[in-house]
Amino acid sequence: MTSAATSVEPVAPGPAAPPAVPAPTGPSLWRRLRGWPITLVLAAVTGLSIAPFYWLVISATRSDGEIFSWPPKLLPGSHLGDNIGHLQDRVGLVRVLLNSLLVSGLQTLGGLVVALLAGYAFAKFRFRGRTVLFAVLLSTLVVPDQVMLVPMFKMMMSFGLLDSYQALILPGLCVPFAIFLMRQSLSAMPDELLDAARVDGAGELRVLFGIVVPVMRPVLAALGIFLFLGSWNSFVWPLIALRSTDMHTLPVALATLQGMKANTDYGSILAGTAISTLPMMVLFLVLQRQFISGLLAGATKG
Repeated sequence: MTSAATSVEPVAPGPAAPPAVPAPTGPSLWRRLRGWPITLVLAAVTGLSIAPFYWLVISATRSDGEIFSWPPKLLPGSHLGDNIGHLQDRVGLVRVLLNSLLVSGLQTLGGLVVALLAGYAFAKFRFRGRTVLFAVLLSTLVVPDQVMLVPMFKMMMSFGLLDSYQALILPGLCVPFAIFLMRQSLSAMPDELLDAARVDGAGELRVLFGIVVPVMRPVLAALGIFLFLGSWNSFVWPLIALRSTDMHTLPVALATLQGMKANTDYGSILAGTAISTLPMMVLFLVLQRQFISGLLAGATKG
């Protein structure tokens, strides 16, 4: 008796079951609440930082009586035009603004050129007395500016430059800190890059303005903001060097308002102070990307 052989065909495996996806789990309640104290502290610090500027802008639109009223008024008023008109009548707001812009702009450009040339020489050239000269330059950083007022006054008087734009611009062209910053930044630039340009026939000016300046643009932007800010807010030296009111810069002109009448016009002073912040804000907004890049470049160079 024979039995029929039976063949068992393999069963094709079915589609594999997809892996189980874990249910999304959000941050725990403790993690979500743990960041709130830091957020509140940062918000409080930000509010404290903005509060004086906000009060300045609001007070510029108020009269003297409203500025010192209690409780303080925290919304804009209707006296901004009157305050600006008083400034124009008493100190010539447009004229002193142009004086400040002219002096600060020329001093910033000149300071950048001097710092770039001096920093390039100290960083990329070898000459006798370079170390000693750079040490003398650094030693001037510890000398207070007030010590230099009398020598600068005598120098400008001997040159016949008192009560002129030159008396305000020339002393600010050589800034030791600016030269030091440019020298440190240029020291990190590879010498091979400059040597390759010289081999191709480029002169020193072509190397400087064709290679060095584009690479140093973020540092120059950051340094320009610092130089402009220092020149724009300068008060003591313009007060000493200037005699005629037509030459006054904005800080000096605002200071004269306190002695023009018994009751100081604080609304006009605060309006002028608010206006004086506009050029610095515009400059920072225009150069903020280069400014941040320059600061980061200086922070990463060890």
